Amino acid sequence: MIQVLDQNTINQIAAGEVIERPAAVVKELVENAIDAGANAVTVEIKEGGIRFIRITDNGCGIRREEIPLAFERHATSKIAGIEDLLRVKSLGFRGEALSSIAAVSQVELITKETGAILGSRYEIHGGTEVANEEIGCPDGTTFIVRNLFFNTPARGKFLKTKTTEGNYVNDVVVHFILSHPEIRFKFMWDGRTKIQTSGNGNVKDNIYNQFGADITKALLPVNIEKHGMTVTGFIGKPELSRGTRSFMNYYINGRYIKSPIVQNAIENAYSGFTMTNRFPFTTLFLDIDSALLDVNVHPSKMEVRFTNQEEVYDLFETGLHEVLNQSVLIPKVTLANERERTAEAKKEKRARESQPQADSPEPFETNRINQELVRQELDKQVQTTQVQDKQSQAGQTPVDQKPLVQQTEHPGPKQAPSMPPGNSHPRPIHQYEQQTLYQEDLLKEDTAISFRLIGQVFGTYWLVEWNNELLIIDQHAAHEKVLYEQLIHELDTNHVYSQNLLTPIVLTLTHREKEALQTYWETFASLGFEIEDFGGDEYAIKAVPSHFLHLASKQLFYSILDELLENPMASKYGSITDRCASIACKAAVKGNHTLSFAEAETLLKQMLQAKEPYHCPHGRPTTISMSKQEFEKKFKRIV
Repeated sequence: MIQVLDQNTINQIAAGEVIERPAAVVKELVENAIDAGANAVTVEIKEGGIRFIRITDNGCGIRREEIPLAFERHATSKIAGIEDLLRVKSLGFRGEALSSIAAVSQVELITKETGAILGSRYEIHGGTEVANEEIGCPDGTTFIVRNLFFNTPARGKFLKTKTTEGNYVNDVVVHFILSHPEIRFKFMWDGRTKIQTSGNGNVKDNIYNQFGADITKALLPVNIEKHGMTVTGFIGKPELSRGTRSFMNYYINGRYIKSPIVQNAIENAYSGFTMTNRFPFTTLFLDIDSALLDVNVHPSKMEVRFTNQEEVYDLFETGLHEVLNQSVLIPKVTLANERERTAEAKKEKRARESQPQADSPEPFETNRINQELVRQELDKQVQTTQVQDKQSQAGQTPVDQKPLVQQTEHPGPKQAPSMPPGNSHPRPIHQYEQQTLYQEDLLKEDTAISFRLIGQVFGTYWLVEWNNELLIIDQHAAHEKVLYEQLIHELDTNHVYSQNLLTPIVLTLTHREKEALQTYWETFASLGFEIEDFGGDEYAIKAVPSHFLHLASKQLFYSILDELLENPMASKYGSITDRCASIACKAAVKGNHTLSFAEAETLLKQMLQAKEPYHCPHGRPTTISMSKQEFEKKFKRIV
């Protein structure tokens, strides 16, 4: 029997699409706070947010007469009609958040519109109004959400432990502090302050405070403009790669999203820099015309569609790859023992734990003093670097031959690193603001004359002295990179030769595979494949690229076709880079193979000519370095 559901059931079903867990409540309410113009937001949870959530902001507030209407389904101030969906600039717009939250919890709202004499207190439990009265309160809005899923216990059973749910909320807050560094955020969990930011607009400060010095000091600034779009932010050097994509964060017009197009572009940009199944650290911000976006894809607003997806892919893939290519990516070797590392970690932990509570006003003044001291120290370092650069350009030899120290900043006005409010023990400046870079690119042919080849150790590694650095080069990785770039160069310049097969390979393709082959017929031809239509679903491969005779031709064809099906926006030769890497690996000189000095010098010269000589095609480093200073520390010549 067909029947119309009652309104309460409809509301709870709709709430299930928007509110999955406490983190979803926090996300929706913080988005509303940001849309209301708040520059200070406090998030407080208890028991992982299952029993208690409080969101406080200093935004514009809600008019008293509009409060009941705000909890109706599809009631919103963000859009007026369907045409507004084409240019959504606010984080929220559907008008589903408040009605969904109220349908499955007990909500208390305290709000006062800017300039009003009195505020309002409103309660709604499970979609039913309980209280509506005038009270005195500050400007802004406070939402208190109690007992999530109290009237839908079946939904509550699917929640995780309090700790797990709290961690989800923590992740949501981190996304907001990265995407909106101009807002002061405070996150409290069971009465303890977990996160607090200054709202100074400096993304790198927030990265440092959330992820620590090790990650922050290995960041590369990004500022790319192409196709009428811009990408800014930071990406991690390949050494920061992890076995999970959870550190790949990207934001579109201030909104945290997940996009297969952007994800694939970033991963392909790191191709050759990181090993297989290793993923980079990114905090990137895409600024794009909202008319090119469809954010009305899913109730959670985590998915978007692009009308110019090929251009978006190219912006990320080409732009980020260029940033990596322009950077000296030689890992530094330090020989600090475990005791020293443990002592340093304990020292930093004691400094954090000894900081006073942020509720007192005095620490804010201390924080400003600390920022001024840090700013003065940074100015001195920048001036020193500029003087040394001028001396170098004038042909003078600086007195200090150590690698220069260069400050790496987020694009935009320079700002001093800020400490969280209440932090009277700022972290040492050298832990994050100083990024060791070399005065000139190490592995360039015009600097080869300064290399001194020392010898080979363990039958695999060559030792090279360069100024005040000891370079250690893996001969297999270096040769592999040389051969790989030769293959890619021949493909890029159309110097590809085909090899006829004695017996053609007959394939039976599915309808989807046939369509893909027809679409990319010219691509396969330019790669060196000669394919003939046998009629029906059958095709014959009569010739294959001569470079790929080492591999099974049938498997090679299918692997390229599958890659083009899964990632149609990949570059022309992007689908065969792994195969080029496999060929280079098989043909390269192996470890434990003794080379002569002449052979090593030839290999080194070839390596200097590579576009990106610092990593093999599989992402392993070809070269690592150890400074003279590190040697002197170990021999106690300096302290």
